[in-house]
Amino acid sequence: MKFLDQAKVYVRSGNGGNGAVSFRREKFVEHGGPDGGDGGRGGDVWVEAVDGLNTLIDFRYQQHFRAGTGEGGAGRNRTGANGRDAVLQVPVGTVVLDDARERVLADLTEAGQRVRLLEGGNGGFGNQRFKSSVNRAPRRANPGLPGEEMALWLRLKLIADAGLVGLPNAGKSTFLAAVSAARPKVADYPFTTLHPHLGIAEVDGRRLVIADIPGLIEGASEGVGIGDRFLGHVERCAVLLHLVDGTSDSVAADFATVDRELALYGSGLPEKPRVVALSKADATADVGARLEELLCAAGRPVHAISAVTGSGVEGVLRALAETVGAARAQEAPPEETAWQP
Repeated sequence: MKFLDQAKVYVRSGNGGNGAVSFRREKFVEHGGPDGGDGGRGGDVWVEAVDGLNTLIDFRYQQHFRAGTGEGGAGRNRTGANGRDAVLQVPVGTVVLDDARERVLADLTEAGQRVRLLEGGNGGFGNQRFKSSVNRAPRRANPGLPGEEMALWLRLKLIADAGLVGLPNAGKSTFLAAVSAARPKVADYPFTTLHPHLGIAEVDGRRLVIADIPGLIEGASEGVGIGDRFLGHVERCAVLLHLVDGTSDSVAADFATVDRELALYGSGLPEKPRVVALSKADATADVGARLEELLCAAGRPVHAISAVTGSGVEGVLRALAETVGAARAQEAPPEETAWQP
């Protein structure tokens, strides 16, 4: 299945049905009167997060969604049926934005969450609604109100515990393949990862969902390379794992490049907890010197790992699990204690 993380769609709610003008004409009934029913409501437009989806590819082939129109009223005070709702089923983690992509209309972070985007038009009143003591036989009814329409953007932000960041060919895909059952493309040239991947790792009985995104290069915030559009997939992560290639000529410069792009992107990424690791330690000539250089640049502890041999990987996973646990505990609302006299 092809990965697509943003799509533009056009939605319209249904028009309300027209009210009816009708009069009773029954045999042996002395007094008739108006009995025109109301029109039905137009259908609403909903967006719903569902399990089993991890891409917005369905919205590439269908961009227009329209709710059903309410049926008109009828005689004998019969109300028209309501229009059918239009439901957009999206993956968990989808954000709904307006056409200008400046206002968030909905943020769906849990399966089953539903948000109404547009309301259908009300049905018109039938002539029985206008009956009064001075107007016994009204011959008017209201038309149904029109629905609403708008264009909006759907943007998928993957929900994961930890996100992998780093320069292209820093070993992110190799790390993900080593700790999970995911099988991203791995090669010895840059930009082998063209779209995000998710994997599930286990350490000490705990499960971690890890997101791998395409590598960042200098100028990514300005669109150089693949750009920084995929950084949205690590916005929801509790911790970032910053991998630096140990075989690089300057690990400090590599760290600074990615650190600068995260700062330019913003959205809370620079403030997120970060675990720094020197990858490809098995192919690095002087690991101690590279670790010292990276430690001075990062200003925090640095792990030396090799995804190929497995050296240091378990320690990094434990550090990620501890950081994720602490972050999730802070995000959880405090438990309410029962009042005692």
